[in-house]
Parts: sequence; structure tokens; C-alpha cells
Amino acid sequence: MTPRAYHHGDLHRAVLDAAVQAVLEVGPSQLSLRDLARRAGVSHAAPAYHFGNKAGLLTTLAAEGFRMLAEHLTEVLERTGSFLEVGVAYVHFAVEHRAHTQVMFRPDLYEASRADVVEARAAATEALTRGIGTLPPEVVGPDPKVAALAAWSFVHGFADLWLGGALTEAESGDLTESAQAVARYLFDTGTAQ
Repeated sequence: MTPRAYHHGDLHRAVLDAAVQAVLEVGPSQLSLRDLARRAGVSHAAPAYHFGNKAGLLTTLAAEGFRMLAEHLTEVLERTGSFLEVGVAYVHFAVEHRAHTQVMFRPDLYEASRADVVEARAAATEALTRGIGTLPPEVVGPDPKVAALAAWSFVHGFADLWLGGALTEAESGDLTESAQAVARYLFDTGTAQ
């Protein structure tokens, strides 16, 4: 019995942290449990024991990401009351939690119907939708669901362009200022948000 394999402390967290690093380096599709065990310094059977298989691990990572996103958006909305700031917070979350974001929006790689994922994703969606509720009705239009989808498409698309390096330096500038400017363009209320 080696201390490395059996006295790790929080092995569950260690494997998830190793998964975040691996996703950043090789992407979620190329992730392997054996590599995660090596990265975490545990036996090759440990990740399978805790997560079952790769899909189980990615499911846990997706649920964690959606929970963190929901908490972040809710905190920003409660603190600022501003849709614009919720949108910027989404972009910042995607940039700061790139590995989680890469997994969260690849339901083909994990068990999207698992209860913890469904619950966490619903909480994140609800937080973003509540942000839309801060806008005047004339800006939201007749269908708040369409406005929420437009807002999500904006923030997610902008984050994806930013992360992919698709924006030139002139187009990108400062992350926060750029996200705010595009949000104002999309949902201009004629007043500061």
C-alpha cells in the first residue's frame, strides 16, 4: 500500500482538478482516466472508482460548472440588478473557467439527463433569464424566452469568439468593455444599465 495511492486526502477533488487541467491541455474529448490518475498521483483505478467512467467524470464536471455559473450570475444580479453586468459576468465565467465551459456545452460527452446536471443547468438558465427581467418590456419584446435566448447566444458566442482567438486585437480590446459594448448594442435601453 503506497501513501500516494491510498492517503491522498480529497481524491474526488484531486481527480476533478486534474480533469480541469487535462481539458485545458488536450480538450474534453481526449481526456483519459488513466492520464488523470497519473496527474493526480493516484492509482489508475481511483478515477473509475469515484466516477465510473469518463462520461461519469465529465458529467460531474459539467454539473459543477453549471452550479458555479448559477451562483456567479445570481450573485452579480443580486449585487448589481443589471442585465448588462450579468452578461459580462457570464463572459468572465467562460474565460475564467474555460475547462468547465468546454465540457458544459458538450452534452454528447456526458450524461446530460443526470439529475444533478439537469438541476444545475436549470439554475444557471434561471439566473440568466432573471437578468433579462431587469430590462424594460419594450426592450425585451413580446417574448421573454426569445430575449433570453438572444442574450445567452450573445454572451456564449462572444465568450467563444474571445476564447478561440477569433477576434483581432482591434476587435477585442478589454474583455469587460467589449462585452459591455456588445450587450448595450444588443439590448440598448437608452439608459445606463
